[in-house]
Amino acid sequence: MKQSANLFLRQNQSLVMTPQLMQSIRLLKMTHFELTQFIAQEVEQNPLLEFQDDDEAGGEAEDGEYAHQPEDAGGDDGYDNREEALSSDWYDNGGSARTSRLNDELDANYTNVFPDDGAPQRLDAPELVSQWKSMPGSGEGADYDLDDFVAGQVSLRDHLAQQIPFALPDMADRLIAQNLVDQLDDCGYLQADIVETGERLGTSLAQVERVLATLQSLDPPGLFARSLAECLAIQLRQKDRYDPAMQALVENLDLLAKYDFITLKRLCGVDEEDLLDMLGEIRQLNPKPGSGFEAAVSEAIIPDVVVRASSEGGWLVELNPDAMPRPLVNKSYFSRVTKNDEARAFLSSCQEKVSWLMRNLDERANTIMKVASEIVRQQDAFLLHGVDHLRPLNLKTVAEAIEMHESTVSRVTSNKYMLTPRGLFELKYFFTVSITAVAGGDNHSAEAVRHKIRALIMQESPEAVLSDDDIVDMLKKGGVVLARRTVAKYREAMNIASSVQRRREKRALAKVAGF
Repeated sequence: MKQSANLFLRQNQSLVMTPQLMQSIRLLKMTHFELTQFIAQEVEQNPLLEFQDDDEAGGEAEDGEYAHQPEDAGGDDGYDNREEALSSDWYDNGGSARTSRLNDELDANYTNVFPDDGAPQRLDAPELVSQWKSMPGSGEGADYDLDDFVAGQVSLRDHLAQQIPFALPDMADRLIAQNLVDQLDDCGYLQADIVETGERLGTSLAQVERVLATLQSLDPPGLFARSLAECLAIQLRQKDRYDPAMQALVENLDLLAKYDFITLKRLCGVDEEDLLDMLGEIRQLNPKPGSGFEAAVSEAIIPDVVVRASSEGGWLVELNPDAMPRPLVNKSYFSRVTKNDEARAFLSSCQEKVSWLMRNLDERANTIMKVASEIVRQQDAFLLHGVDHLRPLNLKTVAEAIEMHESTVSRVTSNKYMLTPRGLFELKYFFTVSITAVAGGDNHSAEAVRHKIRALIMQESPEAVLSDDDIVDMLKKGGVVLARRTVAKYREAMNIASSVQRRREKRALAKVAGF
């Protein structure tokens, strides 16, 4: 068969993921922090984009340029524009005469105040004026930032660094101690093998153990322990309460977790009264001695949507402007630079990227608003009455209501938060599975059912602990049909122990509290 090359003209349709479409999809899933970083990168790469300064007056004009307030805007009642009056008008219009009289008095009476130059510094000196204008709150300088006045937080390593020089005068011991400090976790436990540490540092195991014993005596008590039992033992030794009975109790913490008092009394050789006394001492110890020192600064969650009650009834759903960073487009710069033929092609490409970015940001904000409004409409009973009235909801229901795809709704609800009168919730919190109700009633949300199970368990007494079967019967009386294995699954997901374990815990806590 003879092979030859031919040209064919064919027309077909296909779905292509353009860079603009990919950017739109990425923006939908971004959190506030990720979006801020993305826009900062775009501002850095695109000369037509820039962030609006917080000190800039006005906002963004219709054509995208900066909008400034007129110079004569606003009425001056002597107080509204006092910063501007003090920093400029007062000094320029009549203020110089006042300072002149004060300077004459200084020259006459205090010529020897400054022995370095023999004359006082005049009030109208340029360096004084510039220093005053740059003071916080002066009108031309930066405003006060309260974070600048917050005391620095001492970390665990800084706290130990202040004690080690007094506890270990030898320099070699300090080097070993510093190596052990670097291997502490956030709770103050030592995550290191001292044998390996000694080999790595080229020292003997006895010296490492001696340094470790000294470090375990530092404040707070319990640091540098390698297990919970050792942490408790260190604290008890410093209180001089680590006797043989207490040692047996600490070495059998697994029995203590099960509240197996019968076995513990036999191992410790004490009666019930002494055992309860020992349990009270154990409860006063700190199992995480290093947790009092923050390892990292906690970041506050910025809600993307704010929901508040309307004065006319219903709910007002608003986008949080702090969670929607929006750059400004400097079109005046574009008009000036495009006069140069060489820069025109580059800036035209930048302008096209800006147009797509602004369009995608608007689309992101509109989509979040649509999804949040539909969630509020569906979960009106939850906002009014609480979690017991949370309705079952899925992505398909919201997607059909706002005429969007489920994947779009899924991207919007990921890592987005809504501030409501009931608290701050992630948008995915409102999507729960449906649980069948009794006699054909309204279905229940799985989150509402979990809340009911938790409430029933919290109300039980040590003498009447509810089993999973009891919880099933009580839920059925409330109109919720649930299998026993489902109750057990929900209970374990909430880290709630079984009825046998809860009965032991409640009785033990009652005895300790009563003692």
